Amino acid sequence: MSVPGNSRLTAQDLTLAYEDRTVVDGLDLEIPDGQVTVIVGPNACGKSTLLRALGRLLKPRRGVVLLDGAELARVPRKQIARTVGVLPQSPTPPDGITVADLVARGRQPHQTWWRQWSEDDERATTEALERTATADLAERPVEELSGGQRQRAWIAMALAQDTELLLLDEPTTFLDIAHQVEVLDLIRQLNHERGRTVVAVLHDLNQAARYADHLVAMKAGRIIAQGPPRDVVTAELVQEVFGLASVVVPDPVTGGPLVVPGMAWRPEPKDDPSAEGVSRGPGG
Repeated sequence: MSVPGNSRLTAQDLTLAYEDRTVVDGLDLEIPDGQVTVIVGPNACGKSTLLRALGRLLKPRRGVVLLDGAELARVPRKQIARTVGVLPQSPTPPDGITVADLVARGRQPHQTWWRQWSEDDERATTEALERTATADLAERPVEELSGGQRQRAWIAMALAQDTELLLLDEPTTFLDIAHQVEVLDLIRQLNHERGRTVVAVLHDLNQAARYADHLVAMKAGRIIAQGPPRDVVTAELVQEVFGLASVVVPDPVTGGPLVVPGMAWRPEPKDDPSAEGVSRGPGG
């Protein structure tokens, strides 16, 4: 259950680093319950590092991550795994594992020595395979799949975990545009039908603006702006965060913000031989 008046998942004065390199510095963040939050920003701005800390995959250098008011570092890992599902960037599967076995591993946090595989586990696994269009791949080794198929298998495992909070680091990586839309539609559907809180890192600002309830824009390890996409995505914000001149117009489908680059590349005009100052030869 949610802590009354608070977000279930928060970060306070969070500083994250790899050895001597600080990536996130003094960050505060509250993840809105029951909404889809999308984190955007340029490469190496700290998006994925922040998501790893929210899922207890990275220990903070300073500050804390709180889950239901308790410091995440002090919560037993199995308890976290029953509440928070994490799909990191570019995970590595065990050698020879099939898609069905990989997805079934999402059920491990719900099992104990006296309660092994159950009807609930079977239902969750089957549903995850169907929702991600991987049921026909169930018996194939994960290592033999294409990048897009493999990504959908990992997403299926995260869905099978059946947690109330779901953290996804670039879930559309390796997917063609049709499968990107399918995955993002699925995220919205899970949020709408089951009230799941979702946090995703995306590279595509327009996809983020279309699918997010709450948008977090980061740069150089800090949050520059956050809130509903209509309030956050402006030409000024795009220039500040991404260094891109743009025009923000209404999305013709959703009515939300749509970013259009402000200047298209054009070749330099060729010299005009009739222009003034060009030699015309004898008698010219």
